[in-house]
Amino acid sequence: MNALTVIFLAALGISIALQFWLAQRQIAHLGAHRDAVPAEFKADIPITDHRKAADYTQAKTRLNLYSLAWQSLILLAWTLGGGLETLDGIWRGFEITPLLEGTGFIVSALIISDFLEIPLALYATFGLEQRFGFNRMKPATFLSDFLKSLIIVLVIATPLTALILWLMSAAGPLWWIYAWGVFAAFSFASLILYPTLIAPLFNKFKPLCDPDLKKRIDALADKCGFVFKDIFVMDGSKRSSHGNAYFTGLGAKKRIVFFDTLIETLEGDEIEAVLAHELGHYKRRHVHKMLAASLGLSFIGFLILGWLAGESWFYSGLGVAIPSNHAALMLFAFVAPVFLVFLRPVISGVSRRFEYQADDFAATYSSGAALVRALVKLYRDNASTLTPDPVYSVFYHSHPPPPMRVAHIQSRSG
Repeated sequence: MNALTVIFLAALGISIALQFWLAQRQIAHLGAHRDAVPAEFKADIPITDHRKAADYTQAKTRLNLYSLAWQSLILLAWTLGGGLETLDGIWRGFEITPLLEGTGFIVSALIISDFLEIPLALYATFGLEQRFGFNRMKPATFLSDFLKSLIIVLVIATPLTALILWLMSAAGPLWWIYAWGVFAAFSFASLILYPTLIAPLFNKFKPLCDPDLKKRIDALADKCGFVFKDIFVMDGSKRSSHGNAYFTGLGAKKRIVFFDTLIETLEGDEIEAVLAHELGHYKRRHVHKMLAASLGLSFIGFLILGWLAGESWFYSGLGVAIPSNHAALMLFAFVAPVFLVFLRPVISGVSRRFEYQADDFAATYSSGAALVRALVKLYRDNASTLTPDPVYSVFYHSHPPPPMRVAHIQSRSG
């Protein structure tokens, strides 16, 4: 057992223990506050809805623990258990070119990994979500989504993998810089193409057609100096009763999307306030900042991979006997997330800061009171807990806890 094996097992063990500890804190905290609605929400959220949110969040947290255990077992099976070594041997047996062999190895590993996630995905959708009344997905839709995802993996991952493997073999010692450039270009392309090419494969997007609401939105856009072609409504009700809204895309392809379930739930001024929040993300350049941070982190990752790929102990320490470019890529992709767990508080903290900034923007250009009413309705209808454990929240939540968020908006609204 070399030093990397010890480091990997120690990091995996610590990350698992940390996540189990955080989950147990969350479950206990939810149980302790299950029978008392926070004072600021008592007038709007009945105790029955509050209890449902606590039970639903506890159930999701427990499912996350099962998922963590299952994914950790899969990771050990792929690495120290010899899974990647076995798969590599199968592809070597075909006696094809190294580029085809490596591409086939990586794409098949990704596809197998997707199949291994099916049992938990089925339970999450048709067990947990169904039990709490949120699931609207039919088995045929689940199967269709899975098959479409596989096709996307084949269509996108195959040429991308082949290009990076070719660079690893042909571009010399600094191949990792060129590979990072390919990754960066792919990231930009994804932001531009996802809204118009990939997302419509799974959902229908229609321009908002309510004339009164469009008039309200046009006035808000003029006030904010925001130019857009359309606000889109997505058929989220096809899969779930959860409501949401999001901002996506860059440049001319940027768009704001409302779930149809959200449109059905909120009043006009509340929808305007939610839109103002999403516009706040754009005006404060949060998409650009998160992309820049992602590219910076990936640059460091490729730099480390460029070093590790030339070290024999990297392969032997993680269960692969024969070093290769494709094994280096797959090992790094599987193992790196173990260490990234410890960055979650930083990533979540930045995201929560962005949410506060977008709320400030909404309170300035729309109505803070309407935004609060919209959030309360969404908390209630989505069974979002009002009382998350503070430590758990620091690690996992991209949005501020409801009491803190509402208090912040109200302080900005006078």
